[in-house]
Amino acid sequence: MSDDDTQRNHLGQPVGFPLPGWTPRPMPPRTPMAGRFARVELLDPDRHAAELFEANAEDREGRNWTYYNYGPFATLGDYRKWVEGSCADQTRMFHAIIDQASGKAAGVAAYANAQPANGTIEVGALNFSPRLQRRPAATEAMYLMMRRVFDELGYRRYEWKCDSLNLPSRSAAARLGFTYEGLFRQAMITRGNNRDTAWFSIIDREWPGLRVAFEAWLDPGNFDGDGRQRRSLASFRAAPG
Repeated sequence: MSDDDTQRNHLGQPVGFPLPGWTPRPMPPRTPMAGRFARVELLDPDRHAAELFEANAEDREGRNWTYYNYGPFATLGDYRKWVEGSCADQTRMFHAIIDQASGKAAGVAAYANAQPANGTIEVGALNFSPRLQRRPAATEAMYLMMRRVFDELGYRRYEWKCDSLNLPSRSAAARLGFTYEGLFRQAMITRGNNRDTAWFSIIDREWPGLRVAFEAWLDPGNFDGDGRQRRSLASFRAAPG
């Protein structure tokens, strides 16, 4: 926050900048979000459980589950029960990430901890199977979810939280343009171990520049005939706007 953001009330005390006309934001709709590489739609046991279980099975060591209190799942039945429970969770809105090339679900993400009155919401429960990791569809899915939050719904803050020792998640947050905010020590217990939680965020004033970078990166001209990027997202983010 810059000095220009600080105001003074009638008592001369410093207060935050005003938000004239602010109204609570709506909850995310249940409609899908579609791009060139990915489609993000509400998680559904009948449509997605089998495809996700198959995709997750390629993670033979179970590395994707280390920082969660659930998984890996030995059987499709076990995984389907988890999907059913997630779909019934009233505090989070779970989505399946569909790879447009194959038409199959390859990952999961959720909107969580929505506070419409404050205009804040979190992206959480991220679990990308090997079929989605380091693929353009993964980046585009995150862009689609950000675009809904900021452009469609008008939220002020988008959060990302992860185990502080989850280095791939921390790296992904930084690559996508989230700003590291700090460490919440001994915030949780995961699989019987302490978890310190790292907090990241994007705020509304940062989004226009990030959107330009995402859209430049996603442009078809940025990919060669084999689908490899010509320039990194970071390079577009670093370019003068």
